[in-house]
Amino acid sequence: MSVRPLEDRILIKPTEPETKTASGLFLPESAKERPMQGTVVATGPGLLLDNGERAPVSVKKGDTVVFGKYAGTEIEIKNTTHVIMRESELLGVMGK
Repeated sequence: MSVRPLEDRILIKPTEPETKTASGLFLPESAKERPMQGTVVATGPGLLLDNGERAPVSVKKGDTVVFGKYAGTEIEIKNTTHVIMRESELLGVMGK
């Protein structure tokens, strides 16, 4: 099964949450926070403007993006959690 985002939506594979603190303590499942960054897996064609043209999406497949803690909707694809959200919900793109 594959998912093709529509309009200005973006499909993101979140980074795995940390299982250990910086000091070496292992975190229980209940203490792990939802990741707030991930890798773009797919993008939609862009938002349809009033004049009939599409506004291109500003991120591309492979970009690492940052998003809000409660942004988007989690979906399961091939037993892997992904997040799908509108481009406007992104907070930024991580530089290299």
